[in-house]
Amino acid sequence: MHIQFLYFEECPSHEAGLQRLRDALAQEGISAPIEVIKVETDEQAAALRFTGSPTILINGADIVPISQDAYFRLTCRTYRLEDGRFAPLPSNEMIRTALQNARAKP
Repeated sequence: MHIQFLYFEECPSHEAGLQRLRDALAQEGISAPIEVIKVETDEQAAALRFTGSPTILINGADIVPISQDAYFRLTCRTYRLEDGRFAPLPSNEMIRTALQNARAKP
């Protein structure tokens, strides 16, 4: 499993997001390295399809599908949680579901 954690340093939630990803991996019993990528320019954001910090990619796919007209730039990201609220981080359940789905794919 290839896991990437992309972040923009000026967004304060990235450290908690990385820890949440590590916790979800442990809960799922998955031992996989995390490639941590600091996104520093809008050009890099576009090349990486980075919609904001933090972004988690599993096997190249965002854990939350993004729209085709998404903007790629240095910004903080918001996630819509299961209960409809918005938050600066994906929920533990969102990460775990993405990990489970990736593990189930051949």
